[in-house]
Amino acid sequence: MSSLLRIGEFATRAEVSPRTVDYYTSLGLLTPAERTAGGYRLYDDADIARVHLIRQLEAQGLSLDEITKALTSGTGDISDALARLDDDLKLLHTVAETAPSEVHGLLTLISARVHSLITVALQIPPDLPIL
Repeated sequence: MSSLLRIGEFATRAEVSPRTVDYYTSLGLLTPAERTAGGYRLYDDADIARVHLIRQLEAQGLSLDEITKALTSGTGDISDALARLDDDLKLLHTVAETAPSEVHGLLTLISARVHSLITVALQIPPDLPIL
């Protein structure tokens, strides 16, 4: 069983400010595991991994609105998302082969961004709770 942490200690371990924890909670990205009798919010270790994921996705250029929508929309069907991604990557490859040389730099940047996002997605713990 993981230990429950008050917001200050949780923020320190998650490497964010308590204000960031408050903000993520207000957006629905974090949900306290419990509350004390005095009303203090308590977070668990899984929430630390969730904060790290949110920060990684933000670093890749996703907005908090997009992250909130993705993490709070339920489990969904991952096979559909993977199929769409595969189709999009095939289309990108086709466009890259036929694009004029002036566009190759832009397509390289897009490919690098897609690769970075896939790398982040592969690092998501399989047991990360979806709200």
